Amino acid sequence: MKTGPLTPLARIVPIVALLAAGNAFAADLPIRGELAGGIETYVTKDEDTLLDVARKAEVGYVPLRAANPGVDPWLPGDGTVVTLPTEYILPAAARRGIVVNLSEQRLYYFRGPGRVVTYPIGIPTWSGLIPRGSTTVIAKRPNPTWFPPPSLRATEPDLPESVPPGPDNPLGAFAISLAWPSFVIHGTNKPDGVGRRVSHGCIRLYPENIEALYRVVPVGTTVTVVDQPVKAGWSDGALYLEVHPTQDEADEMEADGRITKPAPLDAESLVRAKAGKRVGEVNWELVKRTVRERRGIPVRIALEPPTASAGSNID
Repeated sequence: MKTGPLTPLARIVPIVALLAAGNAFAADLPIRGELAGGIETYVTKDEDTLLDVARKAEVGYVPLRAANPGVDPWLPGDGTVVTLPTEYILPAAARRGIVVNLSEQRLYYFRGPGRVVTYPIGIPTWSGLIPRGSTTVIAKRPNPTWFPPPSLRATEPDLPESVPPGPDNPLGAFAISLAWPSFVIHGTNKPDGVGRRVSHGCIRLYPENIEALYRVVPVGTTVTVVDQPVKAGWSDGALYLEVHPTQDEADEMEADGRITKPAPLDAESLVRAKAGKRVGEVNWELVKRTVRERRGIPVRIALEPPTASAGSNID
């Protein structure tokens, strides 16, 4: 099955190898230069929605919608081929500890040289609620009690002062506290919020993802938060560009599946800096198209666009 010009065969993750590893959507990935992962596809069934597909594939809802313009999120239909945004240019940050990219709505955990663990995240409704920069993990709490912040209780006065562990606790079963006051990476009792801007100030993961992360991240781990809708990186001698909706545009993408007035993004400066002496090989029309579409998928920007080739199905 052809997947289109943005997914050449060399970048498709072999489904047989993934299934043999026990997880078709593996989170622990080898790093190839400045990229990790590989594009995958999913063929929908009658009952599927994009929320269902996002959970099955362990990707976020808005990034999945951005990667599939024109697909009805509630009735994609039986047999629709959905592109999974499962290939990533690594954020421009030191490869140590946890790196969170807000516009991408994704968390990276660098456990050691050459590999990265990555998960989709839900982020706050307002971008200013999360600081940028670096901090550290100061505590890990299983079955945490949730204390609604005063700002939230001011708008929802019926909220209790605390919510004990259980199905009504929005922190889920595990919480990782940071040195930034009141800032937590946690699970959720509402998985549909992953890959969306719906939290009240913290970062949420799918329940299975926070459990896995909780078990391997030690106290003292560095956590770096960036906001990079545009990323560029090299892999196997080729330069790639990846563009996401900005945080504000994510709300429009979630509601309408498109962005009516894209904000200006300076991709050209980043591409020129990354390309260096090979800047003459850059396909600038493809750069403009990638910025305009903002599908969140790495695109090889070269003199000639990638050719279409057979892709991989995940059923």
